Amino acid sequence: MLGDEGHQNLIDFLQRVTPALSQPSAILIISAHWEEDKVTITNGENPPIIYDYFGFPDEAYEIEYPVHGDPILAIKIYNFLQDSGIESRLDDKRGFDHGLYVPLKIMFPDAAIPCVQISLVNTLDPETHIKIGKALTDLRKEKILIIGSGFSFHNLKAFFSKSTDAPDTKNEAFEHWLIDTCTNDDISDKNRETRLIEWSKAPFARYCHPREEHLLPLHVCYGMSNSTAALVFDDKVIGKKTCAFLW
Repeated sequence: MLGDEGHQNLIDFLQRVTPALSQPSAILIISAHWEEDKVTITNGENPPIIYDYFGFPDEAYEIEYPVHGDPILAIKIYNFLQDSGIESRLDDKRGFDHGLYVPLKIMFPDAAIPCVQISLVNTLDPETHIKIGKALTDLRKEKILIIGSGFSFHNLKAFFSKSTDAPDTKNEAFEHWLIDTCTNDDISDKNRETRLIEWSKAPFARYCHPREEHLLPLHVCYGMSNSTAALVFDDKVIGKKTCAFLW
């Protein structure tokens, strides 16, 4: 973010929401920036930082977030997935990507809370990711902060195209659909799940997500709860309407 004004609303939100969360004993990140053929879980003691981006200012490659891993939590996650028949593996070499350290450097700058990161499955099947969340439901009984690190809008061409003051009606239509899907108490849990599985039928879905990797962390978080969420962020980032939910 590096002082970019287009991200200020998001930075303010992350700083504002953190005190409202109980102090976690560990943090689990579902990252949009990691895909494997099966769910893969970091279980190193001290995972390195991965600068998994290009074309940014030099200071973007000098970011440090020296947080410890949590191998015990990683093994617990692995066992939950295995018990639910979901293929998974542990990886003690893989580092933490920017889906972890960018939000956490704002939320928990001291880097004092151990972290585990899990991958998406590279089929990008939405039902699979809801099932992953359901397998990890028992983690919610513990003092673990679970963050789906993605974006409700992720069309890079639209983000960086020549800006205008005109509203992006396609962006707004999809965001309204997503907010309704996740927060409307009048939608049954069964229908909510169906809507999320069939998300590509939503208005302008493929305009907002030409590729769905940034949406799927939400599916994992929904699967852990299987209920309505609270809308906690509804504003613009780089000129596009985006939102965040809390279960």
